[in-house]
Amino acid sequence: MRLRCIEWFSHSPNCVRGGPSDRVARFAVRSQRSAPSQRSRRLDVTFRVSVALKGLDGVLEVAGGLLLLFVSPHSIQHLARWATAHELAQDPHDLLARHVLHSASQLSRSTTLYGAVYLLSHGLAKVVLVAFVLRGKLWAYPWLIGLLGAFIVYQVYRLTYRFSVGLVLLTGFDLFVAWLTWREYQAKRATAP
Repeated sequence: MRLRCIEWFSHSPNCVRGGPSDRVARFAVRSQRSAPSQRSRRLDVTFRVSVALKGLDGVLEVAGGLLLLFVSPHSIQHLARWATAHELAQDPHDLLARHVLHSASQLSRSTTLYGAVYLLSHGLAKVVLVAFVLRGKLWAYPWLIGLLGAFIVYQVYRLTYRFSVGLVLLTGFDLFVAWLTWREYQAKRATAP
């Protein structure tokens, strides 16, 4: 209690003023107050960057969905052959290039339509919710958390029958963003009138 006395009520007759212990006490109080607020500011910045990355991910999904909607499977197969030709000429057993060619050869009009609808719906939902969250609209926070929760559940389901390091990383990032969004929502709700 004496530290607070020195910091905030130094005009009080019960407080020591001007001595070395006064400066140490003031530093200690400032350190105690600034540590959580610095951490809070860092988490706020991390929240904004993470949510903005989710928004960018949504924009890329919309672009990919539009491409799948308007580009034929034959054109995608042709593009895949062109993109992997050089690599396969150097190493005919290149795993990534062969995977790209195999995936492109499996495309049909119905699979590209499904992919387009999937990417467009997910991408648009992310972009809209991220825009509202970054504008501070309180109602959008639970919706973004719910959307991320649905993605996480689906991604975990996918991981149960086919493991992918990329999907594990994406799921971890989604969990992190959902936690940051929940934390930010709690802070905003506490200060809302």
